[in-house]
Amino acid sequence: MRIAFYAPLKPPDHPVPSGDRRIARLLIEALRLAGHEVSLASRLRSRDATGDGARQQRLADLGARLARRYLRHADPPPELWFTYHLYDRAPDHLGPPIARTLGIPYVVAEASLAPSRAGGAWGAGHESVVAALRQAAAVIGLNPADEAGVLSALPDAQRYHALPPFLDLRPFAAAVERNPGPPRLVALAMMRAGAKLDSYRVLAAALAPLTGLPWELLVIGDGPARPEVAAALAPFGQRIRFAGAVAPEAVPGLLATADLLAWPAIGEAFGMALLEAQAAGLPVVAGASGGVASLIDDGVTGLLAPPGDVGALSRHIAALLGDPSRRRAMGAAARARVAAQHDLTQAARRLDAILQAARCAS
Repeated sequence: MRIAFYAPLKPPDHPVPSGDRRIARLLIEALRLAGHEVSLASRLRSRDATGDGARQQRLADLGARLARRYLRHADPPPELWFTYHLYDRAPDHLGPPIARTLGIPYVVAEASLAPSRAGGAWGAGHESVVAALRQAAAVIGLNPADEAGVLSALPDAQRYHALPPFLDLRPFAAAVERNPGPPRLVALAMMRAGAKLDSYRVLAAALAPLTGLPWELLVIGDGPARPEVAAALAPFGQRIRFAGAVAPEAVPGLLATADLLAWPAIGEAFGMALLEAQAAGLPVVAGASGGVASLIDDGVTGLLAPPGDVGALSRHIAALLGDPSRRRAMGAAARARVAAQHDLTQAARRLDAILQAARCAS
């Protein structure tokens, strides 16, 4: 099937890495693995972060113009439209009119809809998302936390299809010698203002009572808030190693040298880094924000703390630092769980079945 792929929040070829870009690329990889021909329909970013009504209208007008231009030049036209990550601050101004005009299925992956946001600064975006969901032949839910809101807009609940986040597990298969020094914690996240910086600061606060224990922290990631992150972690001196931004292919090897991933996950949708760590055989200590709990079997593959609870996070980290055999057992369980539930090849088959059914129903 010829599939037009669009990510209104951030295109998959954007130069700045993020979890959102990672998921978009994995979706494209899964679709191609299933035998589909995928093309990027547009790079228009429709996100408005400040609630600026005039900016939102300009983006909507631009989207309408780009949709008309796409329809003039698409040769051959797509057989299905696939939009990834749809929410009120980044609505889809292209897919719904193009799909209607061409008479093709409109499919959405990872939509979120909060009825409480109807009206207000992003009211137009909210209504746009509602209309898009009502048109969608299928909505693929990656985050269980979004399911109730999305179902409230769907005319038929059978159009909703849960799909766990997934990875290409092959890069995580190689055995790597574990770090022979003190237990190595790892944090894997961009450094930017907002929830990411908040998480780094909560992590620093959780580590502060643990200086009497042996540990070191490997920080993978970079970004504009690096000075603030470095300041938060400065009290730990030589225990901290900054790896900076690394190529995606280098991440599995770095994770494999660690013993435990610790991340507060403030405001996370679900956190691909948590999935990657488990694929590398690491237990995870994390805050139970959003859909994080759907990725971690609490007490089996990791330990969950209430979001933002510094004390609980600190106690969980200490418990695993002091119990190497439990860490190893959790890491093995984590690797097995990811292989059973989050593998790219399984996701490709599931995606193909959803899209074929959507095409037949349209």
